[in-house]
Amino acid sequence: MNFANIVREATAALRRNAIRSILTILGISVGVGAFICVVAIGNAGSSSIEKQLQSLGDNFIWVEAGSRSRSGVRYGARGDRTLILGDATAIIGQVPLIKSMSPNVDGHIQVIYEGQNWATMFRGVTPEFLQIRRWDLRLGAFFTEADVDAAAPVCVLGQTVVDNLFNNENPVGQTVRVQSVPCNVVGVLRAKGFSATGQDQDDFVVMPFTTAQKRITGIFWLDDIFCSAVSREAMPEATRQIVGLLRERHHLNPGEDDDFNIRRPEDVVQAQLATSRIMTILLASVASLSLLVGGIGIMNIMLVSVTQRTREIGVRLAVGATEWDVQLQFLSEAIVLSLLGGLLGLLAGFLSSSLVENLFQMPTRLSSPIFAIGGLFSAGIGILFGYYPARKASQLDPIQGLRYE
Repeated sequence: MNFANIVREATAALRRNAIRSILTILGISVGVGAFICVVAIGNAGSSSIEKQLQSLGDNFIWVEAGSRSRSGVRYGARGDRTLILGDATAIIGQVPLIKSMSPNVDGHIQVIYEGQNWATMFRGVTPEFLQIRRWDLRLGAFFTEADVDAAAPVCVLGQTVVDNLFNNENPVGQTVRVQSVPCNVVGVLRAKGFSATGQDQDDFVVMPFTTAQKRITGIFWLDDIFCSAVSREAMPEATRQIVGLLRERHHLNPGEDDDFNIRRPEDVVQAQLATSRIMTILLASVASLSLLVGGIGIMNIMLVSVTQRTREIGVRLAVGATEWDVQLQFLSEAIVLSLLGGLLGLLAGFLSSSLVENLFQMPTRLSSPIFAIGGLFSAGIGILFGYYPARKASQLDPIQGLRYE
């Protein structure tokens, strides 16, 4: 018996019990569709978190002035004088796992342009800040090392500041007042939007840290030191080396707390990403239970079919059909059921994902591997749950089959 005959007879047998076959196909399609929709939602969440991870920076290590906790009380960095420029230059010079570094001085300021003013934050850095934080320019250029050395009154604006001060006007080349200091705008940063914590990442002004120290704040110390490790894998060791270096430079005894703290924002986002992936796996597993139920339905239908067609099986075996022919016949029927259910499920998964995105404003992300896995699952269900009924049919005694009424 060739493959074409097997498929034709399997289709004919299923057509004879159309309602039963349709219900079985629907059971499979619901399972496949639910699986695809759930995984698409989970993938969209993971993709969003991965974008946040990319926007954080290039293997970003953040050294902040001030201890996180002293005697059980948490202190902020503001006003602490525990980090100086010498610490920053020591890190880039003595920690080989750090490839770039930028000092940071920041605070709240008022920016004024003609009749408009906007309360925002300033951030005094070096040109390495762009690479460390993975920031691109939308307009103009960034200030240079020469501007840092000269404490030049230049600045680069975030998109939110531009929107509130300039409307549709090009800010590059214009002069704004930062507090009481006239600053020439040399560039505009490309917008990053809101962070995972809901903070507007584009609401700030960037200038040379020397300008911020000498013209804005009048301080000599740093609020932070931004660092970029050579690789993601090197970040824990780089952090350990920075801690050892700063403790030595600050002459801290073994029993004393650090007078600085180190953050790795990537660790938090990585934890969120791992949680999102685990939730996706769990939800996909729950959705797969409906596939299991559909498979049980196939087995039930095929067992009923074997019982109803006992005489037919006996006749086939009596006229020369082999056990393998009978087994393949019933197994093909189960596979046809599951494949039809799988195809319908793929369509249901696509439509349900679009419906979730448009109706509930919940992002989804479909990909070819999702559809491939859904199709393989449906075919596997047909083989797995169709094998036992097919095996049972092939083991039937031809004499008993012929006597069956």
